[in-house]
Amino acid sequence: MLKNVLILILIGYLLYACANVPITGRQQLNLVSNAEIIPMVNQQYDSIVRNSRLSTNQQQTAMVKEVGLRIQKAVERYMAQNNLSSQLEGFDWEFNLIEDPKTVNAWCMPGGKVAFYTGIMPICKDEAGVAVVMGHEVAHAIANHGRERMSQGLVANMGLSTLSAALGQNPGMTKQIMLQAVGVGTQIGMLKFSRQHESEADKIGLIFMAMAGYDPNSAVSFWQRMDQMSGGGAPPEWLSTHPSHNTRISDLKAAMPDAMKYYKK
Repeated sequence: MLKNVLILILIGYLLYACANVPITGRQQLNLVSNAEIIPMVNQQYDSIVRNSRLSTNQQQTAMVKEVGLRIQKAVERYMAQNNLSSQLEGFDWEFNLIEDPKTVNAWCMPGGKVAFYTGIMPICKDEAGVAVVMGHEVAHAIANHGRERMSQGLVANMGLSTLSAALGQNPGMTKQIMLQAVGVGTQIGMLKFSRQHESEADKIGLIFMAMAGYDPNSAVSFWQRMDQMSGGGAPPEWLSTHPSHNTRISDLKAAMPDAMKYYKK
């Protein structure tokens, strides 16, 4: 009897802790609030920027900041139109280009802190290419993928717990879960969630870049260039936190008609 009551309480708690992803409407576990996670990741972002060399390429830096601002405004407009502006509370947008030609990457932390590495700029090629990456990375933050992954990590490693309780019980593990949640490190056991998040961010990112005035079809061209650059050297899809390039391109093409509804030349 007691076991059944506990199961019902657990189910009720999980339902209470669910949220919906903007645009896709997918339900996700949400044990962590923006008010809890944003200050933590902001400290991490500030540390990364402080200990990195920012690019001195004024043209590329200006491009990243300009595209970031346009995507930011598109996000804010979408959220306002759908009565979701409260979900942006605590966001303090920032866009930086880090000098690192060997790192083909970019990311956005919860709260709107974005970093591009110069290694991805040749593949971006132009402003539209930067918008593809910017829309995708910002989509991760708007979809609360970091919070969701952190919630999953708390459940997997510490049982059902709030962030504040986890910090009190085991601050070291909690910090590690936070770093993994925002993309610093990985766990094979959580790869299926990561691939799901990547595909979801692709679809949401298309809409954000379209609303910002960039042709969503540029996303297909970008990933074709990425595929050419990798030369078939990407890891098998089942061992990657990202979908394969072919899968990604196919999914983007399928999502294009919906994204084009938001695009005005």
